[in-house]
Amino acid sequence: MKITKLTTYIVPPRWLFLKVETDEGIVGWGEPVVEGRALTVEAAVHELADYLVGKDPLLIEDHWQVMYRAGFYRGGAVHMSALAGIDQALWDIKGKAYGQPVHALLGGQVRDRIKVYSWIGGDRPSDVANNAREVVSRGFKAIKLNGCEEMQIVDSWDKVEKAVETVAVIREAIGPHVGIGVDFHGRVHRPMAKVLAKELQPYNLMFIEEPVLSENREALKEIANHCATPIALGERLYSRWDFKSVLSDGYVDILQPDLSHAGGITECRKIAAMAEAYDVALAPHCPLGPIALAACLQVDAVSHNAFIQEQSLGIHYNTGNDILDYISNKAVFHYADGFVSIPQGPGLGVEVDEQYVIERAKEGHRWRNPVWRHEDGSVAEW
Repeated sequence: MKITKLTTYIVPPRWLFLKVETDEGIVGWGEPVVEGRALTVEAAVHELADYLVGKDPLLIEDHWQVMYRAGFYRGGAVHMSALAGIDQALWDIKGKAYGQPVHALLGGQVRDRIKVYSWIGGDRPSDVANNAREVVSRGFKAIKLNGCEEMQIVDSWDKVEKAVETVAVIREAIGPHVGIGVDFHGRVHRPMAKVLAKELQPYNLMFIEEPVLSENREALKEIANHCATPIALGERLYSRWDFKSVLSDGYVDILQPDLSHAGGITECRKIAAMAEAYDVALAPHCPLGPIALAACLQVDAVSHNAFIQEQSLGIHYNTGNDILDYISNKAVFHYADGFVSIPQGPGLGVEVDEQYVIERAKEGHRWRNPVWRHEDGSVAEW
């Protein structure tokens, strides 16, 4: 079997899909994208295609090593996301060729389902609380929200009070036993991060996410000393080498590699194993589409330290299209009692509705991150 063609589709709301074809008619799908940089990643995919066309798609590990090492300059968001989507598609082909789900080829599943959390939004604490109640009423046992709006490196106490009020209202609304993840989104710098972490401690959070930017992770030592809340990080790290110092430093409790950013299934399987060796949990990042979610669930299925999975059904970014729109087997993501089942179909387990993908690619997208500014006019972290 040989790879014959790679085709990319930029589709709403902000995704990039990849179709890899073979001379035996077996097709694999992947989701290589950086949010806000879809066109750039698309170009990188087609550069890597020059090597792949004509090759045996089943030699996934060797292809990964060549695509990573043979370019000399390596790593980073664009390169690793392009590689990730290709890797997903190759695993999809391999699973279909053998008539097995990817997790069966990775040693077999250790769980039948995994807990999921739902993102909630709202402009006021009361709105957020109502949204949280609604999500919990649909069976979710865990939620996540943005912990604050823009925050300067040293900011006023009213910003802290607002963040704490929101979490307090949510905790009161949903009770003591629903997990709450609070995402600082890298918006908070070291001086304020330790303050927020300490003030949120009484609300028994499931985790705080990206309390500082990954490039400022030396601050995690001090933040960890201000609270007992688990610290989660990793959506803006792209390889096992990026995660190596995070694990050896010992201040992160939950790794969140993104299966569409951090080298795909091949690499994230290794990152998960590294985390297990350090007794660190796995909770893959995935505010993306159905192919990315299916890839995450393959790694969740075989990783003993995986405990929860992000998913984007109904997330505020998904305007115009949502994750189920692009697949024909919509029941594959079976949600029940706060869990989602592990897909059992061959390959990634999702059946992409190619005609719908082609139709929506005619519209495409040019999604961009919003640009925020502080009161003094300086640019703020989004």
